[in-house]
Amino acid sequence: MSPDFVACAIFKAILVLGFAMWTTVAALNNITGFRGAAAAISCTMGMTLLDDPPAIVSPLVGRALTSPRLAAAALVLILAVQIAAALSLGLGGALLLADVLGGNASEWGVAAALAGFSLLTVMWFMMMIAGLWFGYWIRQEGLQLTHLTLLAVTMIAAAVTCS
Repeated sequence: MSPDFVACAIFKAILVLGFAMWTTVAALNNITGFRGAAAAISCTMGMTLLDDPPAIVSPLVGRALTSPRLAAAALVLILAVQIAAALSLGLGGALLLADVLGGNASEWGVAAALAGFSLLTVMWFMMMIAGLWFGYWIRQEGLQLTHLTLLAVTMIAAAVTCS
């Protein structure tokens, strides 16, 4: 193995394992703070921030969903995607690391990592599309920018993993 290959493989493994750890902590935070996370989702789905002074009158308010159960269900879906992504990324990173040690597992490692990055991409799009539906750009522009940034970073990480 050339030093360039080893360095590249180590970097990819660290990148993928870093995303695996980050996604794991995000899922653990959502599990630990389930009520708070569900309340935040409920706030977006219920479009309650539009009532904060100065109130914003919008025809989009007719889309508001105020059921706490729907918000909890949305969080459960997010958690399922986060856990699946964390597992795929963890497996991918471990296989990429094994490749450095002579395990010849890079193809499977890349495939598992890309499955994890694909799941994260699905999650960011779910959040952005739902947020757009509930008008989150009106009072939660920082949240929308965060989702866009996370999508871009995920895409970059996936591209690096593929190269």
